[in-house]
Amino acid sequence: MSKKILVILSEWGYWGEELVGPYDVLKQAGYEFDFATAYGRKPVALPPSMDETYVDPPLDKPVTSSHYAQRTREINSSDLLAKPIDLSSWVPLMPYFNSPNFGHALEEYHNKRAEIWKELEKYDALLLPGGSGPMVDMVNNERVHAIILGFLSLNKLIAAECYCVTCLAFARDWTDRRSIIRGKHVTGHAREYDYKEGTGFAQMYGFDGQPMNTSANFGPPFYPLEYILRDAVGPEGQYHGGVGHTLSTILDYPFLTGRSTQDSQLVGELMIQVLEKGLKRYGW
Repeated sequence: MSKKILVILSEWGYWGEELVGPYDVLKQAGYEFDFATAYGRKPVALPPSMDETYVDPPLDKPVTSSHYAQRTREINSSDLLAKPIDLSSWVPLMPYFNSPNFGHALEEYHNKRAEIWKELEKYDALLLPGGSGPMVDMVNNERVHAIILGFLSLNKLIAAECYCVTCLAFARDWTDRRSIIRGKHVTGHAREYDYKEGTGFAQMYGFDGQPMNTSANFGPPFYPLEYILRDAVGPEGQYHGGVGHTLSTILDYPFLTGRSTQDSQLVGELMIQVLEKGLKRYGW
């Protein structure tokens, strides 16, 4: 029986180690992978995640080891991610409320979504590697939310790292509108570790959807992830920042969350513990 993971990556730039860490661990354990992106374009790694000399401003130290820099360069230049699943072709968008025939269109949407959720049964888990890119094309992407809700409906493991944890905060049933991580324990990029400026993206796309073949640096991150997560889990749950600790990895099944790059290998190891040993809780 095959063991398979669905991985959704940003086309605007993912952090290399947050893919490579769990990927190498799971690959070694015999897992297979399908990759997906918002529009089926090859995702690219963020340049600092391929540069072992890069010094992270908030931490004031290099955060990319020579091993992960090399592995990221290898994957970035290979064909592994060349033909990802196109989420825009696979997953429909919910109709606008004021669109014609809204009632019938909404019914059609839910029927199609149910078919997609059935297709997700072949996967053991969902993996969402982070980086700055997900802020652009994953965090508030309804198609990504639909996939997350599908894994949740099947009670399958959902692993998210760094800024991709926000995808979990915003994935909500349309009628309930309450975060699926309410009452849960999660981690994610802490406020103390946010950039003050220079948030970078490896690739940019224009209104026509074509790559601009340019990277860019902006100001601070688009949002403070910690504040979003604290609000999303509510008083019944808890956000764990782990400030001052090298690792901050939290499992509150079905959610496995890693704060940042250093947690990546452990995320992969814990995924195996969950899938093969039945682990349900870790880190709190």
